[in-house]
Amino acid sequence: MNTMSPEQFVATQQAAMETLFGLTAKAFEGVEKLVELNMQVAKASMSEAADAARATLAVKDVQELMAMQANLLQPSAEKAAAYSRHVYEIMSETSSQFTKTAESTMADNQKRVLSLVDTAAKNAPAGTESAVAMMKSAVAAANNAFETVQKASKQAAEVAEANFQTMTHSAVTATKQATAAAKGKRAA
Repeated sequence: MNTMSPEQFVATQQAAMETLFGLTAKAFEGVEKLVELNMQVAKASMSEAADAARATLAVKDVQELMAMQANLLQPSAEKAAAYSRHVYEIMSETSSQFTKTAESTMADNQKRVLSLVDTAAKNAPAGTESAVAMMKSAVAAANNAFETVQKASKQAAEVAEANFQTMTHSAVTATKQATAAAKGKRAA
């Protein structure tokens, strides 16, 4: 039976550690981007709230108050949609980097397993051909299953992104229509 040499074991452990540190760094980058986005949103929200409070205190009648509220509704919905898009983009980018690393690691592992199976097949005693063939078949089936899951995951992510874009567009459109309707009622 073929076993790993100490050098191969150390190299494998070092590669695994490098992958772990790389993924940890990518995760922190994603969190850092989310924190930065949230800080920007918090600063903008505080400024806008102060402006809205000042405008509310300057209102002279109910009609003016209603107009001001209608004018604030649409930009708020658009800002919420933009924020959601930014969060989605950050999460998607981070997830994509994790997926690339996983695919690369899986490909390397598949090569190693196939190499071990080939080495074992070459060194197998006579009469074990069916066992070796069964092992090769199992490895091939596992590789095919992984590729199928990987393709399905990519398709699911694409569908989720399309649905997210559609929902965001629908929400902004509905807000615009509601704002227009509110302005229309005021005018009447």
